[in-house]
Amino acid sequence: MGLLPLVIIAAVLLFASIKVLNEYERGVVLTLGRFSGVKGPGLIILLPGVQQLFRISTRVVVLDVPPQDIITHDNISVKVNAVVYFRVVDPQSAVLNVENFMYATSQLAQTTLRSVLGQQELDDLLSNRDKINQNLQQILDQHTEPWGIKVASVEVKNVDIPQDMQSAIAKQAVSERERRAKIIHAEGEFQAAQKLADAAEVIGRQPAAIQLRYLQTLTEIATDKNSTTIFPIPMDLISMFVKKMQN
Repeated sequence: MGLLPLVIIAAVLLFASIKVLNEYERGVVLTLGRFSGVKGPGLIILLPGVQQLFRISTRVVVLDVPPQDIITHDNISVKVNAVVYFRVVDPQSAVLNVENFMYATSQLAQTTLRSVLGQQELDDLLSNRDKINQNLQQILDQHTEPWGIKVASVEVKNVDIPQDMQSAIAKQAVSERERRAKIIHAEGEFQAAQKLADAAEVIGRQPAAIQLRYLQTLTEIATDKNSTTIFPIPMDLISMFVKKMQN
């Protein structure tokens, strides 16, 4: 009975000294407050009261950046939120160089989002998403590298635009569509005029071609079983009578 307390104390110390780290976890060990190595995954043994363990996950972390009020370069107020994908590649730096890498990365992502998007105009913000995402990723990756963090990608999820600005953008889009339609119509008229000019040039070189065209037109009219038949009259014949009447 006198050895029972010693056995219990030994069992508690043994239980406290044994740690199991998953495959995706690494353990940063401090011995008497000094860094002594990175352990894991698997079974590791610590000295209770002497060594301290910090568990760090090396899996990809999805960080949701809350909506930020941003004034664009052309003085338009919008709300933008984003998502950041990152992972810890250096557990030692993640523990020793920053107090809380999750909180630090979150705050850095918010300030970077406001800073970068504040330099963009609204049109660029809506049309150049890929370029802006790449720029955000490079900036965040550069600033979080001393913390042992690798930022894989940054995606701007949503851009909330004021209602009056949405109406203005809709009107602009309608005007742009109408402009494109007019340009396409004008290009079609220009191409048709070119083809007619080419046809007139061919007929001018071969006068018999107009007679063949007359016959083809009569054939097309006859296939419709119409009761009316149209005979084209050469303009030269009409102009002759007009000149006589004028004289």
